[in-house]
Amino acid sequence: METTVAGAPPTDLPTDVSALLPSPVPVQLLDAQGTAAGRASRAYDMPSDERLLEVWRRMVIGRRLDIQCTALTKQGRLAVYPSSRGQEACQVGAVLGITERDWMFPTYRESVALFTRGIDPVEALSLLRGDSHCGYDPMAHKTAPQCTPLSTQLVHAAGAAYGERRRGSDAVAMAFIGDGATSEGDFHEALNFAAVFRAPVIFFVQNNKYAISVPLAKQSKAPALAYKGIGYGVRSEQVDGNDAAAVLAVIDAAVEHARAGQGPFLIEAHTYRLDAHTNADDATRYRQADEVTEWLAKDPLTRLQTYLEGRGVLDQTLVEKTDAEGERLATDLRDRMNADPVVDPATIFDHVYAEPTPQLREQRAMVLDELAAEGGDH
Repeated sequence: METTVAGAPPTDLPTDVSALLPSPVPVQLLDAQGTAAGRASRAYDMPSDERLLEVWRRMVIGRRLDIQCTALTKQGRLAVYPSSRGQEACQVGAVLGITERDWMFPTYRESVALFTRGIDPVEALSLLRGDSHCGYDPMAHKTAPQCTPLSTQLVHAAGAAYGERRRGSDAVAMAFIGDGATSEGDFHEALNFAAVFRAPVIFFVQNNKYAISVPLAKQSKAPALAYKGIGYGVRSEQVDGNDAAAVLAVIDAAVEHARAGQGPFLIEAHTYRLDAHTNADDATRYRQADEVTEWLAKDPLTRLQTYLEGRGVLDQTLVEKTDAEGERLATDLRDRMNADPVVDPATIFDHVYAEPTPQLREQRAMVLDELAAEGGDH
């Protein structure tokens, strides 16, 4: 018969709770002026110049495409678009910290992350134009469908990560989430499941200070959202989300932790969305212009560019070349989005079940009969 010492912690839990705690202040490797200035309770290595140069290039391209997407809403080519402007360091840094064999679970704001993942922008925007539920192949890109979830994708990410572990794979899953969604029940369920089953999943919270119009102070009284992982036994960290170098360094640590079989990792990235929640939102109703101006001075792209120029690895010629690449891709996106999509109504039934049910076949036939009766004009 087993005996335990009264008050002794379970043997499968860490005895040093401090190992789970995030840094008391967000990890920062570059200050707002682009100067190397380490700030963290743990040591994080500065990523190489080569990696940071690629992060910078993807941020430049991502921002240009993001601006183009916002313009497409004004032209009636997109029904809605949630801009990522100001959050590029989070999205690009996080994506470049995982590999092609790892899974990614986006929210509606991760268009720049999808572009960085290598997904065709037109396919990525299919949902937001209203063409289909998902315009890209999730299995081919190891990327879950972009949709408008509030934490439900975290449960899926935890399950996918656990499934990879069960198969003997060392692949991890990374799931994006907004600050407001940390108040949803699925967030807590996902963390608890992932911790108990040691699922190799990274929960990446982009704390952009507003859940649509609700400020963070009215969402949570936690000292930082990163502390929400402690109660579930999840290793946690908070990072300056406008510091691309710090984001990449913390992601590296999280991936190493998860891939080594140590379970989930929660990251809170402190950032700010410079534009409104979506093109349908009027942000002036709930925040002041001087607040936006203050965050403009913390622009993640300018910060990283200043650092790389100071290192001598980025010059004006490369800046102009990258800007030209962004313009070319934006022009290509605009031209292709200006073409009306050809949509087959029957495809709405194609991916509901792996094997269509009798009821689904009946509904599909009914729709096709109605279209035929109308002359076949889709």
